[in-house]
Amino acid sequence: MKNNNNKLFIAIIVALLLGVILGGVIHYQFPDVKEAFAKNIKLLGTIFIRMVQMIIAPLVFTTLVVGIAKMGDMKMVGRVGAKAMAWFITASLISLLLGMVLVNTLAPGKGTNIKMEDTSSASELLEKTQSFSLEEFVKHVVPKSIFEAFATNEILQIVIFSILFGIALSTLGKEGKPVIKLFDRISHVVLKMVTYIMWLAPLGVFGAVAAAVANYGFEIFSLYANYLLAFAIGIVILWILLLFVGYLILGNRLWTLLRRIKSPLLIAFSTTSSEAVFPKMVEELERFGCQPRIVSFTLPLGYSFNLDGSMMYMTFASIFIAQVYGIDMPLDKQLTMLLVLMLTSKGVAGVPRASLIVVVATCAMFGIPPEGIALILPIDHFCDMARSMTNVLGNALATSAVDKWETQKQN
Repeated sequence: MKNNNNKLFIAIIVALLLGVILGGVIHYQFPDVKEAFAKNIKLLGTIFIRMVQMIIAPLVFTTLVVGIAKMGDMKMVGRVGAKAMAWFITASLISLLLGMVLVNTLAPGKGTNIKMEDTSSASELLEKTQSFSLEEFVKHVVPKSIFEAFATNEILQIVIFSILFGIALSTLGKEGKPVIKLFDRISHVVLKMVTYIMWLAPLGVFGAVAAAVANYGFEIFSLYANYLLAFAIGIVILWILLLFVGYLILGNRLWTLLRRIKSPLLIAFSTTSSEAVFPKMVEELERFGCQPRIVSFTLPLGYSFNLDGSMMYMTFASIFIAQVYGIDMPLDKQLTMLLVLMLTSKGVAGVPRASLIVVVATCAMFGIPPEGIALILPIDHFCDMARSMTNVLGNALATSAVDKWETQKQN
Protein backbone atom coordinates (compact mmCIF):
# COMPACT_ATOMS: atom_id res chain seq x y z
CA MET A 1 0.00 0.00 0.00
CA LYS A 2 2.86 2.34 0.83
CA ASN A 3 4.34 1.60 -2.60
CA ASN A 4 1.04 2.55 -4.26
CA ASN A 5 0.99 5.80 -2.31
CA ASN A 6 4.49 6.65 -3.54
CA LYS A 7 3.54 5.81 -7.14
CA LEU A 8 0.52 8.12 -6.91
CA PHE A 9 2.69 10.91 -5.50
CA ILE A 10 5.23 10.53 -8.33
CA ALA A 11 2.45 10.45 -10.93
CA ILE A 12 1.01 13.70 -9.54
CA ILE A 13 4.43 15.41 -9.61
CA VAL A 14 4.94 14.37 -13.23
CA ALA A 15 1.42 15.59 -14.14
CA LEU A 16 2.10 18.92 -12.41
CA LEU A 17 5.31 19.50 -14.37
CA LEU A 18 3.75 18.44 -17.67
CA GLY A 19 0.82 20.76 -17.01
CA VAL A 20 3.15 23.73 -16.46
CA ILE A 21 5.14 22.92 -19.63
CA LEU A 22 2.11 22.37 -21.86
CA GLY A 23 0.33 25.44 -20.48
CA GLY A 24 3.42 27.55 -21.12
CA VAL A 25 3.79 26.29 -24.70
CA ILE A 26 0.14 27.09 -25.47
CA HIS A 27 0.28 30.53 -23.85
CA TYR A 28 3.43 31.71 -25.64
CA GLN A 29 3.38 29.77 -28.92
CA PHE A 30 -0.34 29.57 -29.65
CA PRO A 31 -1.94 32.58 -27.93
CA ASP A 32 -4.93 32.54 -30.29
CA VAL A 33 -6.15 29.23 -28.92
CA LYS A 34 -5.18 29.59 -25.26
CA GLU A 35 -8.69 30.40 -24.02
CA ALA A 36 -10.29 27.49 -25.86
CA PHE A 37 -7.46 25.18 -24.81
CA ALA A 38 -7.72 26.21 -21.15
CA LYS A 39 -11.48 25.75 -21.17
CA ASN A 40 -11.22 22.24 -22.63
CA ILE A 41 -8.19 20.93 -20.75
CA LYS A 42 -9.68 22.14 -17.47
CA LEU A 43 -12.41 19.54 -17.97
CA LEU A 44 -9.94 16.88 -16.78
CA GLY A 45 -9.73 18.62 -13.42
CA THR A 46 -13.48 19.16 -13.37
CA ILE A 47 -14.16 15.45 -13.97
CA PHE A 48 -11.82 14.42 -11.15
CA ILE A 49 -13.28 16.89 -8.64
CA ARG A 50 -16.86 15.99 -9.57
CA MET A 51 -16.12 12.29 -9.08
CA VAL A 52 -14.74 13.04 -5.63
CA GLN A 53 -17.71 15.27 -4.81
CA MET A 54 -19.96 12.39 -5.87
CA ILE A 55 -18.84 10.27 -2.91
CA ILE A 56 -18.33 12.95 -0.23
CA ALA A 57 -21.93 13.05 1.02
CA PRO A 58 -22.35 9.26 1.48
CA LEU A 59 -18.87 8.99 2.98
CA VAL A 60 -19.41 11.80 5.52
CA PHE A 61 -22.84 10.49 6.45
CA THR A 62 -21.95 6.82 6.87
CA THR A 63 -18.60 7.30 8.63
CA LEU A 64 -19.89 9.98 10.99
CA VAL A 65 -23.02 8.01 11.92
CA VAL A 66 -20.99 4.84 12.50
CA GLY A 67 -18.32 6.76 14.43
CA ILE A 68 -20.82 8.31 16.84
CA ALA A 69 -22.96 5.18 17.18
CA LYS A 70 -19.90 3.04 17.97
CA MET A 71 -18.76 5.48 20.62
CA GLY A 72 -21.92 4.57 22.49
CA ASP A 73 -21.08 6.84 25.40
CA MET A 74 -22.51 10.29 24.67
CA LYS A 75 -20.07 11.72 27.20
CA MET A 76 -17.30 10.60 24.84
CA VAL A 77 -19.02 12.30 21.90
CA GLY A 78 -19.22 15.53 23.87
CA ARG A 79 -15.63 15.19 25.07
CA VAL A 80 -14.23 14.60 21.58
CA GLY A 81 -16.38 17.38 20.15
CA ALA A 82 -15.21 19.82 22.83
CA LYS A 83 -11.54 18.99 22.19
CA ALA A 84 -12.00 19.35 18.44
CA MET A 85 -13.82 22.69 18.72
CA ALA A 86 -11.21 24.02 21.16
CA TRP A 87 -8.52 23.26 18.54
CA PHE A 88 -10.60 24.72 15.70
CA ILE A 89 -11.38 28.00 17.47
CA THR A 90 -7.81 28.51 18.67
CA ALA A 91 -6.29 27.72 15.27
CA SER A 92 -8.80 29.99 13.48
CA LEU A 93 -8.07 32.95 15.76
CA ILE A 94 -4.30 32.50 15.39
CA SER A 95 -4.63 32.26 11.59
CA LEU A 96 -6.79 35.39 11.40
CA LEU A 97 -4.39 37.30 13.66
CA LEU A 98 -1.39 36.19 11.62
CA GLY A 99 -2.97 37.47 8.41
CA MET A 100 -3.80 40.79 10.07
CA VAL A 101 -0.30 41.27 11.50
CA LEU A 102 1.44 40.39 8.23
CA VAL A 103 -0.65 42.63 5.98
CA ASN A 104 -0.09 45.54 8.35
CA THR A 105 3.63 44.88 8.69
CA LEU A 106 4.43 44.25 5.01
CA ALA A 107 1.69 46.58 3.64
CA PRO A 108 1.63 45.04 0.12
CA GLY A 109 -1.32 47.23 -0.95
CA LYS A 110 0.15 50.61 -0.09
CA GLY A 111 1.63 52.88 -2.76
CA THR A 112 0.27 50.90 -5.68
CA ASN A 113 -0.64 52.57 -8.98
CA ILE A 114 -3.04 49.83 -10.03
CA LYS A 115 -6.42 51.23 -11.04
CA MET A 116 -9.67 49.34 -11.20
CA GLU A 117 -10.75 49.72 -14.81
CA ASP A 118 -12.80 46.55 -15.08
CA THR A 119 -14.68 45.02 -12.17
CA SER A 120 -16.86 42.71 -14.24
CA SER A 121 -14.92 39.70 -12.99
CA ALA A 122 -16.14 40.45 -9.47
CA SER A 123 -19.81 40.69 -10.42
CA GLU A 124 -20.55 37.03 -9.75
CA LEU A 125 -19.10 37.22 -6.25
CA LEU A 126 -20.92 40.48 -5.54
CA GLU A 127 -24.22 38.85 -6.49
CA LYS A 128 -23.59 35.95 -4.14
CA THR A 129 -23.09 38.28 -1.15
CA GLN A 130 -26.21 40.37 -1.61
CA SER A 131 -28.23 38.06 0.63
CA PHE A 132 -25.37 37.47 3.10
CA SER A 133 -26.96 37.92 6.55
CA LEU A 134 -27.54 36.24 9.91
CA GLU A 135 -30.74 34.72 8.52
CA GLU A 136 -28.89 33.22 5.56
CA PHE A 137 -26.19 31.94 7.91
CA VAL A 138 -28.73 30.04 10.01
CA LYS A 139 -30.45 28.68 6.90
CA HIS A 140 -27.10 27.48 5.58
CA VAL A 141 -26.19 25.70 8.82
CA VAL A 142 -29.52 23.99 9.58
CA PRO A 143 -30.82 21.74 6.77
CA LYS A 144 -34.48 21.89 5.83
CA SER A 145 -34.07 18.67 3.87
CA ILE A 146 -31.28 16.14 4.16
CA PHE A 147 -31.87 15.18 0.54
CA GLU A 148 -31.25 18.76 -0.56
CA ALA A 149 -28.10 18.83 1.58
CA PHE A 150 -26.91 15.61 -0.09
CA ALA A 151 -27.74 16.91 -3.56
CA THR A 152 -25.78 20.15 -3.04
CA ASN A 153 -22.92 18.62 -0.97
CA GLU A 154 -23.53 20.94 1.99
CA ILE A 155 -21.03 19.30 4.32
CA LEU A 156 -21.96 21.31 7.42
CA GLN A 157 -25.67 20.43 7.04
CA ILE A 158 -24.82 16.76 6.46
CA VAL A 159 -22.60 16.81 9.57
CA ILE A 160 -25.41 18.21 11.74
CA PHE A 161 -27.94 15.63 10.49
CA SER A 162 -25.38 12.80 10.84
CA ILE A 163 -24.57 13.77 14.44
CA LEU A 164 -28.26 13.77 15.40
CA PHE A 165 -28.85 10.50 13.51
CA GLY A 166 -25.80 8.86 15.10
CA ILE A 167 -26.79 9.92 18.62
CA ALA A 168 -30.34 8.61 18.09
CA LEU A 169 -29.01 5.35 16.63
CA SER A 170 -26.66 4.79 19.58
CA THR A 171 -29.60 4.91 22.02
CA LEU A 172 -31.39 1.97 20.33
CA GLY A 173 -28.96 -0.60 21.72
CA LYS A 174 -29.23 -4.04 20.09
CA GLU A 175 -31.98 -2.88 17.72
CA GLY A 176 -29.61 -0.34 16.19
CA LYS A 177 -26.70 -2.74 15.62
CA PRO A 178 -27.88 -4.03 12.20
CA VAL A 179 -28.19 -0.44 10.95
CA ILE A 180 -24.72 0.41 12.28
CA LYS A 181 -23.30 -2.69 10.58
CA LEU A 182 -25.00 -1.74 7.28
CA PHE A 183 -23.60 1.81 7.34
CA ASP A 184 -20.18 0.46 8.29
CA ARG A 185 -20.16 -1.79 5.21
CA ILE A 186 -21.37 1.03 2.98
CA SER A 187 -18.55 3.27 4.24
CA HIS A 188 -16.00 0.57 3.35
CA VAL A 189 -17.48 0.28 -0.16
CA VAL A 190 -17.22 4.06 -0.62
CA LEU A 191 -13.63 4.02 0.63
CA LYS A 192 -12.88 1.33 -1.96
CA MET A 193 -14.27 3.69 -4.59
CA VAL A 194 -11.83 6.29 -3.27
CA THR A 195 -8.92 4.05 -4.22
CA TYR A 196 -10.09 3.92 -7.83
CA ILE A 197 -10.95 7.61 -8.12
CA MET A 198 -7.61 8.77 -6.68
CA TRP A 199 -5.78 7.21 -9.60
CA LEU A 200 -7.47 9.86 -11.74
CA ALA A 201 -5.86 12.57 -9.60
CA PRO A 202 -2.82 13.03 -11.91
CA LEU A 203 -5.18 13.76 -14.83
CA GLY A 204 -7.06 16.25 -12.69
CA VAL A 205 -3.84 17.97 -11.63
CA PHE A 206 -2.56 18.06 -15.21
CA GLY A 207 -5.76 19.66 -16.51
CA ALA A 208 -6.07 22.25 -13.73
CA VAL A 209 -2.44 23.42 -13.91
CA ALA A 210 -2.24 23.43 -17.73
CA ALA A 211 -5.40 25.57 -17.90
CA ALA A 212 -4.10 28.12 -15.37
CA VAL A 213 -0.69 28.53 -17.02
CA ALA A 214 -2.21 28.64 -20.54
CA ASN A 215 -4.47 31.49 -19.45
CA TYR A 216 -2.00 33.59 -17.50
CA GLY A 217 1.44 32.46 -18.66
CA PHE A 218 4.54 32.37 -16.48
CA GLU A 219 4.14 36.09 -15.77
CA ILE A 220 1.32 35.23 -13.41
CA PHE A 221 3.95 33.91 -10.98
CA SER A 222 5.47 37.38 -10.75
CA LEU A 223 2.25 39.42 -11.06
CA TYR A 224 1.48 41.38 -7.93
CA ALA A 225 4.82 40.27 -6.56
CA ASN A 226 4.44 42.08 -3.24
CA TYR A 227 1.03 40.55 -2.62
CA LEU A 228 2.10 37.02 -3.45
CA LEU A 229 5.36 37.32 -1.51
CA ALA A 230 3.64 38.65 1.60
CA PHE A 231 1.00 35.92 1.42
CA ALA A 232 3.68 33.26 0.87
CA ILE A 233 5.52 34.47 3.98
CA GLY A 234 2.27 34.17 5.91
CA ILE A 235 1.68 30.61 4.70
CA VAL A 236 5.24 29.60 5.63
CA ILE A 237 4.88 31.07 9.14
CA LEU A 238 1.51 29.37 9.56
CA TRP A 239 3.01 26.04 8.51
CA ILE A 240 5.85 26.49 10.99
CA LEU A 241 3.36 27.20 13.78
CA LEU A 242 1.17 24.23 12.85
CA LEU A 243 4.12 21.84 12.55
CA PHE A 244 5.60 23.10 15.83
CA VAL A 245 2.35 22.46 17.69
CA GLY A 246 2.00 19.16 15.86
CA TYR A 247 5.50 18.11 16.97
CA LEU A 248 4.75 19.03 20.58
CA ILE A 249 1.72 16.74 20.51
CA LEU A 250 2.78 13.92 18.17
CA GLY A 251 6.55 13.95 18.57
CA ASN A 252 8.47 12.14 15.84
CA ARG A 253 5.22 10.60 14.58
CA LEU A 254 4.59 13.99 12.93
CA TRP A 255 7.00 13.04 10.13
CA THR A 256 5.13 9.77 9.60
CA LEU A 257 1.88 11.73 9.33
CA LEU A 258 3.39 14.08 6.75
CA ARG A 259 4.56 11.13 4.66
CA ARG A 260 1.06 9.64 4.81
CA ILE A 261 -0.68 12.83 3.66
CA LYS A 262 1.85 13.99 1.04
CA SER A 263 -0.44 12.95 -1.84
CA PRO A 264 -3.53 14.70 -0.41
CA LEU A 265 -1.44 17.82 0.18
CA LEU A 266 -0.20 17.84 -3.41
CA ILE A 267 -3.66 17.16 -4.85
CA ALA A 268 -5.15 19.99 -2.78
CA PHE A 269 -2.34 22.30 -3.91
CA SER A 270 -2.77 21.45 -7.59
CA THR A 271 -6.56 21.36 -7.80
CA THR A 272 -7.20 24.20 -5.27
CA SER A 273 -9.73 21.97 -3.55
CA SER A 274 -9.30 20.64 -0.04
CA GLU A 275 -12.70 18.99 -0.49
CA ALA A 276 -11.27 16.86 -3.30
CA VAL A 277 -8.96 15.04 -0.88
CA PHE A 278 -11.46 14.43 1.93
CA PRO A 279 -11.99 10.72 1.12
CA LYS A 280 -8.25 10.14 0.73
CA MET A 281 -7.65 11.93 4.06
CA VAL A 282 -10.04 9.56 5.84
CA GLU A 283 -8.14 6.62 4.39
CA GLU A 284 -4.64 7.94 5.19
CA LEU A 285 -5.43 9.09 8.74
CA GLU A 286 -6.80 5.66 9.58
CA ARG A 287 -3.64 4.07 8.15
CA PHE A 288 -1.62 6.49 10.24
CA GLY A 289 -3.22 4.91 13.29
CA CYS A 290 -6.08 7.24 14.16
CA GLN A 291 -9.22 5.56 15.44
CA PRO A 292 -11.84 5.41 12.65
CA ARG A 293 -14.54 6.77 14.96
CA ILE A 294 -12.37 9.80 15.84
CA VAL A 295 -11.51 10.43 12.18
CA SER A 296 -15.13 10.12 11.05
CA PHE A 297 -16.26 12.56 13.75
CA THR A 298 -13.47 15.15 13.76
CA LEU A 299 -12.48 15.44 10.09
CA PRO A 300 -15.93 16.44 8.74
CA LEU A 301 -16.21 19.05 11.50
CA GLY A 302 -12.77 20.34 10.53
CA TYR A 303 -13.87 20.88 6.95
CA SER A 304 -16.50 23.31 8.24
CA PHE A 305 -14.74 24.89 11.21
CA ASN A 306 -10.99 24.47 10.75
CA LEU A 307 -9.84 26.19 7.54
CA ASP A 308 -6.54 27.67 8.73
CA GLY A 309 -5.19 28.77 5.33
CA SER A 310 -8.51 30.34 4.33
CA MET A 311 -8.77 32.16 7.67
CA MET A 312 -5.36 33.78 7.30
CA TYR A 313 -6.23 34.77 3.74
CA MET A 314 -9.48 36.49 4.74
CA THR A 315 -7.95 39.13 7.01
CA PHE A 316 -4.97 39.47 4.68
CA ALA A 317 -7.06 40.07 1.53
CA SER A 318 -9.65 42.33 3.21
CA ILE A 319 -7.07 44.73 4.66
CA PHE A 320 -5.00 44.56 1.45
CA ILE A 321 -7.97 45.91 -0.53
CA ALA A 322 -8.40 48.68 2.06
CA GLN A 323 -4.71 49.58 1.62
CA VAL A 324 -5.07 49.75 -2.16
CA TYR A 325 -7.96 52.21 -1.82
CA GLY A 326 -6.13 54.21 0.85
CA ILE A 327 -8.78 53.48 3.50
CA ASP A 328 -7.57 53.87 7.08
CA MET A 329 -8.26 50.82 9.23
CA PRO A 330 -7.48 51.51 12.92
CA LEU A 331 -6.63 48.57 15.17
CA ASP A 332 -10.01 48.42 16.89
CA LYS A 333 -11.78 48.26 13.52
CA GLN A 334 -9.45 45.50 12.34
CA LEU A 335 -10.08 43.47 15.51
CA THR A 336 -13.83 43.87 14.98
CA MET A 337 -13.35 42.67 11.40
CA LEU A 338 -11.42 39.67 12.71
CA LEU A 339 -14.30 38.65 14.98
CA VAL A 340 -16.83 39.15 12.16
CA LEU A 341 -14.73 36.94 9.89
CA MET A 342 -14.49 34.33 12.64
CA LEU A 343 -18.28 34.01 12.60
CA THR A 344 -19.27 34.64 8.99
CA SER A 345 -16.68 32.28 7.55
CA LYS A 346 -18.53 29.34 9.12
CA GLY A 347 -21.64 30.12 7.10
CA VAL A 348 -20.15 29.42 3.69
CA ALA A 349 -18.23 26.21 4.36
CA GLY A 350 -18.25 24.07 1.23
CA VAL A 351 -19.24 26.96 -1.05
CA PRO A 352 -16.94 27.31 -4.11
CA ARG A 353 -14.47 30.19 -3.64
CA ALA A 354 -15.88 30.63 -0.12
CA SER A 355 -12.92 32.75 1.03
CA LEU A 356 -13.53 35.34 -1.68
CA ILE A 357 -17.25 35.48 -0.94
CA VAL A 358 -16.58 36.15 2.73
CA VAL A 359 -13.98 38.80 1.87
CA VAL A 360 -16.45 40.61 -0.41
CA ALA A 361 -19.18 40.52 2.24
CA THR A 362 -16.82 41.74 4.96
CA CYS A 363 -15.45 44.58 2.83
CA ALA A 364 -19.00 45.81 2.27
CA MET A 365 -19.65 45.76 6.02
CA PHE A 366 -16.61 47.90 6.79
CA GLY A 367 -16.92 50.50 4.05
CA ILE A 368 -14.25 48.98 1.78
CA PRO A 369 -15.23 48.91 -1.93
CA PRO A 370 -16.13 45.23 -2.50
CA GLU A 371 -15.34 45.70 -6.21
CA GLY A 372 -11.70 45.66 -5.10
CA ILE A 373 -11.89 41.88 -5.08
CA ALA A 374 -11.33 42.12 -8.85
CA LEU A 375 -7.76 43.18 -7.99
CA ILE A 376 -6.87 39.77 -6.65
CA LEU A 377 -9.10 37.53 -8.77
CA PRO A 378 -6.47 37.02 -11.50
CA ILE A 379 -4.00 35.60 -8.99
CA ASP A 380 -6.40 34.09 -6.50
CA HIS A 381 -5.94 30.70 -8.14
CA PHE A 382 -2.36 30.55 -6.88
CA CYS A 383 -3.24 31.81 -3.40
CA ASP A 384 -6.01 29.21 -3.33
CA MET A 385 -3.45 26.50 -4.04
CA ALA A 386 -1.53 27.42 -0.89
CA ARG A 387 -4.53 27.92 1.38
CA SER A 388 -6.18 24.66 0.25
CA MET A 389 -3.02 22.72 1.07
CA THR A 390 -2.79 24.48 4.45
CA ASN A 391 -6.41 23.61 5.23
CA VAL A 392 -5.59 19.95 4.63
CA LEU A 393 -2.54 20.08 6.91
CA GLY A 394 -4.51 21.82 9.67
CA ASN A 395 -7.28 19.22 9.60
CA ALA A 396 -4.82 16.31 9.56
CA LEU A 397 -3.04 17.72 12.63
CA ALA A 398 -6.30 18.49 14.43
CA THR A 399 -7.66 14.98 13.89
CA SER A 400 -4.38 13.34 14.92
CA ALA A 401 -4.12 15.52 18.03
CA VAL A 402 -7.69 14.80 19.16
CA ASP A 403 -7.10 11.08 18.55
CA LYS A 404 -3.96 11.10 20.72
CA TRP A 405 -5.66 12.99 23.55
CA GLU A 406 -8.61 10.59 23.48
CA THR A 407 -6.32 7.53 23.35
CA GLN A 408 -4.45 8.80 26.42
CA LYS A 409 -7.79 9.34 28.17
CA GLN A 410 -8.82 5.76 27.48
CA ASN A 411 -5.48 4.38 28.71
